[in-house]
Amino acid sequence: MTLFARLRAYFFAGILVTAPIGITLYLTWLIIDFIDGTVTPLIPSRYNPETYLPFGVPGLGLIVAVVFLTLIGALTAGLVGRWVVRLFDRLMQRMPVVRNIHSALKQILETVLAQQSKAFRQVVLVEYPRQGIWALGFITGDTVGEVQHLTEDDVVNVFLPTTPNPTSGFLLFVPRSDVFVLSMTVEEGIKMVVSGGIVTPPDRRPTSQQEQPRIPSTRPAA
Repeated sequence: MTLFARLRAYFFAGILVTAPIGITLYLTWLIIDFIDGTVTPLIPSRYNPETYLPFGVPGLGLIVAVVFLTLIGALTAGLVGRWVVRLFDRLMQRMPVVRNIHSALKQILETVLAQQSKAFRQVVLVEYPRQGIWALGFITGDTVGEVQHLTEDDVVNVFLPTTPNPTSGFLLFVPRSDVFVLSMTVEEGIKMVVSGGIVTPPDRRPTSQQEQPRIPSTRPAA
């Protein structure tokens, strides 16, 4: 290997090491700075430490926001708090356009943030958009209600995310027998989607299962 090739390899190795760390720190700082800039001006001057200090306090707005949200959560956990929340929900339901936005946002946040909820349960392969082509998806739950009653099969909800933005995608109702569960974790599946397949987790199945494909070929024999 020539000196130039060695230096080039070292350069790209340095990028691979420092880029994820640098970008993570930069994005973290942007988020903290945004929260500080939004929350800190709302703090009364008499309670704001920056009033008495000759310098700003980084992260003050973030700390105040976390404490405030924690207190709100503690208050709404009680009987009176739940009553206030129900009263607010009823008020929102009386407003024509706002009720749709409020209902959708509440449903999404409850699904993602609820402690007992597992928004994405398993990583799966489904045959989409046609026979012989496979897409990575996430099981979000068992299909219930009218959709399940109108189908002859036992159906599950499968969310197919788009690359590189996994927050958008398609919702499919797939027969359970046509869903193939993968051994990778949900986090690994999201990384694979975001990276466009560049980041691929290892196959954790037993060696005996890796030697033969689990999914039979659907292509006609030549």
